[in-house]
Amino acid sequence: MEQHSNILKYKHLGIYTQNENVVYMREDCHVCISEGFEALTRIRISNKNTSIVASLNVLNSDMLLPNEIGLSDAAAKKLNASQNDTLYVSHLEPIESLSHLRAKIYNQKLDYSAFNEIITDIVEGDYSNIHLSAFITACAGDRLDIDEISDLTKAMITSGKQLDWNKEIVVDKHCIGGLPGNRTTPLVVAIVAAYGLTMPKTSSRAITSPAGTADTMEVMTNVTLSLEEIKTVVEKEGGCIVWGGTAQLSPADDILIKIEKALDIDSEGQLIASVLSKKAAAGSTHVIIDIPVGETAKVRSSEMAQKLKNHIETVGTAVGLNVKVIITDGSQPVGRGIGPALEAIDILKVLKNEADAPKDLTERALLLAAELIELSGKVEKGKGLETAHQILTSGQAHKKFLAICNAQGRFSKPVLAPYKIEIRAETSGNLKRIDNRKIAKLAKLSGAPQSKSAGILLNVHLGEQIEENQLLYAIYAESKGELNYALEYKNNHNDIITII
Repeated sequence: MEQHSNILKYKHLGIYTQNENVVYMREDCHVCISEGFEALTRIRISNKNTSIVASLNVLNSDMLLPNEIGLSDAAAKKLNASQNDTLYVSHLEPIESLSHLRAKIYNQKLDYSAFNEIITDIVEGDYSNIHLSAFITACAGDRLDIDEISDLTKAMITSGKQLDWNKEIVVDKHCIGGLPGNRTTPLVVAIVAAYGLTMPKTSSRAITSPAGTADTMEVMTNVTLSLEEIKTVVEKEGGCIVWGGTAQLSPADDILIKIEKALDIDSEGQLIASVLSKKAAAGSTHVIIDIPVGETAKVRSSEMAQKLKNHIETVGTAVGLNVKVIITDGSQPVGRGIGPALEAIDILKVLKNEADAPKDLTERALLLAAELIELSGKVEKGKGLETAHQILTSGQAHKKFLAICNAQGRFSKPVLAPYKIEIRAETSGNLKRIDNRKIAKLAKLSGAPQSKSAGILLNVHLGEQIEENQLLYAIYAESKGELNYALEYKNNHNDIITII
């Protein structure tokens, strides 16, 4: 326990800093003065039960008294600190794993032990965002070889909880991303679980996109389930579609992703480790990975896709997964809806086999479900598509989807936002290009995914002959302000849809 001179009283400030642990003290605080602490110093904060490492911010206002200490919300939660609690402040002991980080910065090869030390310290919260940025940057640009990617993946798997379903075959799928509206996961889970396979799907919320699978599913059911609740749903229905944030599977990944997005770095090695560590930790044995390739998708060339495919399958084998990678068309959005409720409407149309169900979303979901069924070895090669199609058209998939939703707590029908504007073609011609990134940004500016019923309803696809004044898409928003915000972006970008 620290000496009495290092004791301060906790005051709640209500400051949100994402995952970063931040501590606040006055510049005339006796601890700051006696210990020689300066702004951005990394220090250890303790109570009687636990301790954390945090970056110091120094105040020269009356927000705190000299004998008080403030914490960011993230830091307070980790310490389980309450107003007026006594906290102890001390210098931070050296973080040994930083020597491995420095070695990687100078392009030295790291082994499993080194990666494990780094990942352990990241999960413990000992790395600041500066350290995390350095680690991500040091691993980017093909600076991890295949052995390092495998070792990093293994370290990330062991950093959190690992599920065991006591089954020989547990299936999963993942899409590398970059395609708006590509919401195949709920459909694949429904088909595969209806067939009789086990598919406990933990999905992400959107970070830079208009919707993640968890955002779309949250329109229709509860997605924030505890591990015990997830197990109950899967045991009852054979599958689930939940947010992965509460499961503590590969927790280092959740921390690193936030920094990667801020840096706009999505390195191949980190991407592979991220995806496969989550799958292995979730107890999966057989995994399909979908890599859409397109000019405005995340993966932009077939050469890059092929290299990624080879590395994913090699690392998958190294960590004990049976992985198959499928390279698909990523030239345009999938389905009609872009945004949580709009994508949910597409999903239900496909499950109900409605006449106006988006054909491209249906075909993608059937392809991925077929590949998973065949990968499991339960159906002979070439028969998976027929099996998946029969499950969908018979209504079994719809029935299973509703059962999973109800097991997760409820089923609610999606509704559209009240404000809408239609965007029509200013000229006739052939639809040559849809910019995935810009139409996704337009959907985000309309309010998605925070506004669940906001987004884009797309009415056209590549190659179609367009007539002047034909409806191209509609923008939905929950307020007039957000609708106008999206419209302003659209008016400043005439290349969202290109007609020649």
